[in-house]
Amino acid sequence: MSAFDNATRFFHACESLEGWQGCSPYASKGAHFSAQSEPIATLSSVEEYCEWMAGLGKTALAGCSYELHNSAYDENTRTALFFGTFTGTHVGEGGPVPATGQTTTSHYVYVLTMGADDRVAKMVKVWNAPWAMRELGWMS
Repeated sequence: MSAFDNATRFFHACESLEGWQGCSPYASKGAHFSAQSEPIATLSSVEEYCEWMAGLGKTALAGCSYELHNSAYDENTRTALFFGTFTGTHVGEGGPVPATGQTTTSHYVYVLTMGADDRVAKMVKVWNAPWAMRELGWMS
């Protein structure tokens, strides 16, 4: 399986809320995560991020979905990019306020750097969290 195949499988497993168990075949243990987005800025491993996504999508935003618009792979830098839109409605427990019933449709990008083993070694998520949080009624 190629690095891009693994990156693609990782993306879909993560966005399908499979948690670390579903994502780990495609990512290295200890893979680094970073984001300049308030809700996830303190996460430092891909494993933590995968578990955060799974938890959020099974509680506060139960029934959420995603659409992949575009993907690309640069062989020279071993970097995969995935551009998608996340849609979720605050219907369950979790979040900073009781369920609002409000929906977000939020764009995001995964930047995945693949290691020598063709698995995710580093992930950066580019996401405008304040946009999503305002749409969900979590901040004004």
